[in-house]
Amino acid sequence: MTVTPASPEALLAQVPPDVLAICRRLRGSGHQAHLVGGGVRDMIAGRPPADFDLATDARPDAVVALFRTFAIPTGLKHGTVTVLTETRRPVEVTTFRGEGEYLDGRRPTSVTYVDSLDEDLGRRDFTMNAIAYDPLAGVVTDPYDGQGDLARGLIRAVGDPLVRFREDGLRPMRGVRQAAQLEFEIAPPTLAAIPQTLDVFRKVSAERIRDELFKMLAARRPSRGLALMHTTGLLGEVIPELLEGVGCTQNRFHKHDVFEHTLSVVDETGGDPVLRLGALLHDVGKPRARQPREGAPGEYSFFKHEYVGAEMADAICRRLKLANADRERVVALVKNHMFFYMPDWSDGTIRRFVRRVGGQEGLADLFALREGDVRGRGFGENPDVELGELRRRISEVAHEDAALKVTDLAIDGRDVMRILGIPPSREIGVLLERLLERVLDDPSLNEREKLEALLRELHQPPKKQKN
Repeated sequence: MTVTPASPEALLAQVPPDVLAICRRLRGSGHQAHLVGGGVRDMIAGRPPADFDLATDARPDAVVALFRTFAIPTGLKHGTVTVLTETRRPVEVTTFRGEGEYLDGRRPTSVTYVDSLDEDLGRRDFTMNAIAYDPLAGVVTDPYDGQGDLARGLIRAVGDPLVRFREDGLRPMRGVRQAAQLEFEIAPPTLAAIPQTLDVFRKVSAERIRDELFKMLAARRPSRGLALMHTTGLLGEVIPELLEGVGCTQNRFHKHDVFEHTLSVVDETGGDPVLRLGALLHDVGKPRARQPREGAPGEYSFFKHEYVGAEMADAICRRLKLANADRERVVALVKNHMFFYMPDWSDGTIRRFVRRVGGQEGLADLFALREGDVRGRGFGENPDVELGELRRRISEVAHEDAALKVTDLAIDGRDVMRILGIPPSREIGVLLERLLERVLDDPSLNEREKLEALLRELHQPPKKQKN
């Protein structure tokens, strides 16, 4: 990615009026107001800023007094007040500050307020994030040549990278994530500092690591960041199971080893970060399931690796503190990705397949992963060769509006109890599942009268005991 430093005028055009209004109020009270951080970086890089943060010499209590009911004391002990603009946009206003010693790898033990913008910028992580812009004066402050590094496509720590990374253990992960997002290189001294500070990284919470991983997986080519995680040792701290695929050769159907194939599949799988996490873990069980392939020296098969991988993926997702729905989605992708369509599949088999993978939503995920999996083999194959006929069959069957789950049936559990005169029990669910099996083969049966007749046929009342 090539970045041309923007002029102050070009930057001003990107600052919303409600953010400028906050700057004017601070300036009108005799205080400085500088946009800082990722928002400035993104504006210079020509990317829509995700947020707007301000740095000022005003103390937090002065900021609260100035904005009154629109000021939220979100981080007073660290000098931060969140101000809501007239459009309800949250803008973090932070007092220029210096920081004491970091002991927990996340936050300083103390914060001291300073009057110098340069001192404030000197505590930031990377040079591209240590640029300030005063939109009212039209002045860009860039003491560490962050604009130059943006133009060079370089991520470089402010000052000594060992010091920066020991202050906040998440910074190495942020660096490799931004390398993937921006498609930048990491300066050699900054890169070399990451393996030396893994002890601090280990103090970082799983939630913060997960959030950075998800941002990385949203990049155009996540493999850039994942490869950096591998070479720096971060991957071994976050998902060490993936390292088992390094050098794990496969067979004639794959150009790459398991790890290289995985990175390629992640890049080739279009979708949200949860889907891409499924792609990242889809073959995680292969190394543990690998067996020599009969009659093919030097080749291997991976029988039932999807089931091994599903258990591993579940443990990994729990370790990363994923929400239950996201974890279940990832595990389903890993478990179901090894499907093979045969032309002799009946319509009922098609419906059972759609039901097994989670309906249309699960099917969309699975097809996106399979497309990436085919491309990731490295031989330029067309995914439609494997998926085209199955897609057509599913489309045809979908037009019949068939029931795919028990709740799609024309009768429910209360109907079953009423029709058969039986109390609530596990038998109700069993009978509904048996009805669904019949409907999957013949959707025309999904009518109340027909299901009632089928229900009586399927129900076998207990035989009376002879005296």
